[in-house]
Amino acid sequence: MAAVAMVGCCSECNKKECGSETSCDKQAAVVDNIMTRRSIRDYKDEPVDREQMAKVLECGIYAPSAMNMQAWAVRVVDSKEFIDGVTAIAVAQNPKLKEQEGFRNLFRNAPTVAFIAIPEESYSGEFDSGLLAENMMLSAWSMGIGSCCLGSVIPVMNSEEAKPYLERLALPDGYKLMIAIAFGYPAEETPTAPARDASKAYYIE
Repeated sequence: MAAVAMVGCCSECNKKECGSETSCDKQAAVVDNIMTRRSIRDYKDEPVDREQMAKVLECGIYAPSAMNMQAWAVRVVDSKEFIDGVTAIAVAQNPKLKEQEGFRNLFRNAPTVAFIAIPEESYSGEFDSGLLAENMMLSAWSMGIGSCCLGSVIPVMNSEEAKPYLERLALPDGYKLMIAIAFGYPAEETPTAPARDASKAYYIE
């Protein structure tokens, strides 16, 4: 067993290793974006700029997928009426939600939410939607937009009370909601990353 070295990107370009200053800068930017991105759980009230969100969506659908089937459907909501309506249903189902410090809405107080759905019968949809979601969250972070995956939102959206909101997403027939992602401009300091267990990744000789 050989450990995989956990290293950061050097601040000074080594053309011998990177090939060129431009490629080194690109590598540094990508690695820095991945290593600094954190889940944000409090946002400013301002919805994400739609031009920026369009770029986030474009980056998302450029994620790889099995046989390029692109087994996903994405719906973005920045309507306060929609978000507050779903929140009211969630609070009625679980009143303890309002006891959370700073609670304003179900989506970690985000003003913009992306709902990702996959075909019910897809064998790769769950994996493909994860790749899509990661592309969206990383591209958003590069623009100063925070994000947070929200699996707990799905049971609320699938409840009978929220049916009118689910129908407004106009998902294709045979699709089911997989995950929601909160997006917004952070209203909190970037959290410190929890320690990672490097022993979980290693070479097999």
